[in-house]
Formats: sequence, C-alpha cells, structure tokens
Amino acid sequence: MLAELAGALITGATRLMTGVQGRWLGCAPSEVQRLYFANHASHLDFVLIWSVLPPRIRRRVRPVAAEDYWSQGRLRKFLIHEVFRGVLIARGKVEREHNPLTAMCSALDDGDSLLLFPEGTRGPGGAVQPFKSGVYQLALAYAELELVPVWIDNAHRVMPKGTLLPLPLLCSVAFGEPMKLGAAEGKMEFLERLRHALIDLGNA
Repeated sequence: MLAELAGALITGATRLMTGVQGRWLGCAPSEVQRLYFANHASHLDFVLIWSVLPPRIRRRVRPVAAEDYWSQGRLRKFLIHEVFRGVLIARGKVEREHNPLTAMCSALDDGDSLLLFPEGTRGPGGAVQPFKSGVYQLALAYAELELVPVWIDNAHRVMPKGTLLPLPLLCSVAFGEPMKLGAAEGKMEFLERLRHALIDLGNA
C-alpha cells in the first residue's frame, strides 16, 4: 500500500512539474514483453518514462539502474525496490560473480519488460553516446523480444547533472517502432542501427 501511494505521488508530481506526455509514434502501449531503450541525460529519465506508461504496463516494466547510486540511504532503497521494482547492476564489474546480464535475464525470464539506457552513463543531453554491448547480448538471447526506442526530450535541463531538485520545464517521451536483431547482423552494426533509430526518433 505504501509503495502504491508513493508511486502515485511520484507520477503526479512528475507530470505536474514537467507536463510530460507519452507520444506513441511507432507503436501503441502493449503488455507484450519489451525492452525499452532510451537516451540518458538525467536521474529523472526513467521516472519520466515510468510516469507516462499506462498503469497496467508500468507494473511490469523494470528500470535497469546503478546499484551504487540506488543503494545509498533508506529512501532510495525503498523507491528502487518497492516502488520502481528496479533491476540493480554493479557498474564496472563485468565478472562471473558480477555479470549485469544475469539480473536482467532473470527479470525477462519472469516475464517482465526492461527499461535500459544503453549508453551506460548520462550524456550531455543532445548527443547520444555509443551503446554498450548489453542490449546486443539480450537481443541475441531473447530473439522474440521487442526492442522499442524511447526518446526523452529536455530531461537534461529539468534535472542537470549535480542538482538535487528538478526545475519546472516541459518534457516529452516518444516511443518508436519496435526493432529486433537481424538474422545475420553483427554486434557493431546492430548497436549503431539502434543508436541511429533513437537519434531519428529524437528528430521526429
């Protein structure tokens, strides 16, 4: 009950502060299992996406987030585990014991969808940095998984790096056409195709 109340308050406050709306340009909201991949410029990013998803879908979309950030303090732990149901990964520890794909695969095996930021770290806002290989490995392992590009506009101005409180500026979230890994598509070709699809969505 407390988690549901917190989620409703966060959703309402985010919409009030940013006026954020979802623009379903290439697909419609669906309960089909998906991997939503988005540009990353702010700590507010996944909250914006989470806020525009219909409630029945929101409950099954789990953001992939950095363990070192979200494990600090009781409030962050409560939010990421109880409200957002995040999948926490340890950054910079790609080892057998700390493989970030393990937790993501576990969530997918449970039937949940994922929200992933393939750049791996926050960018400057306008530009999209090269993608890490994790999204390729997931697409390879889950051939039927829909990969949906999501462009978040203006989040880097609402909550610039280093700030604690968001600024009241308008944002929008655009959802593009679902994609899949091609039969004979190499890793770098695939990652660049996804990256350019995200850039094109931002220019739409």
